[in-house]
Amino acid sequence: MYQRDFILRMIEMLGELIAGILGLIKKGNFQKASQSIENAYQELLKQDASYFNKIPYNDLTDTLIREHNFTNGHLEILSELFYAQAELSYAQGNYNESLEFYQKSLILLKFIIKELKIFSFEKQSKIDHLQNRIDELENMSSS
Repeated sequence: MYQRDFILRMIEMLGELIAGILGLIKKGNFQKASQSIENAYQELLKQDASYFNKIPYNDLTDTLIREHNFTNGHLEILSELFYAQAELSYAQGNYNESLEFYQKSLILLKFIIKELKIFSFEKQSKIDHLQNRIDELENMSSS
């Protein structure tokens, strides 16, 4: 029970943190946004961003669950951090990198929804946004 409460508090804090990071990105303060993302990885998941960035998206959930015993809460945190990285990369014009982060975020979010057997308009809206951004980036790369 303690761990579940802890994870829920971390997810709530993460929402505020992600909003702050997105605000920094909108203002063009990419360096501070990047540092905030890296700090969040360390504080919330006890690993640096590069560790998670190296995991191929098609092995993501299996690797994290099997090798690291990640819970759905951990996966939700990671999905949000990938989303923040995707937004930062997109704002910086790094579209290939951005595409990969959006894909990873979407994979984790879909997995969480499937595992928890829940429906939420907020999560569905996030999935739609991620899918639209992925489609946009894939169309850009094929043009």
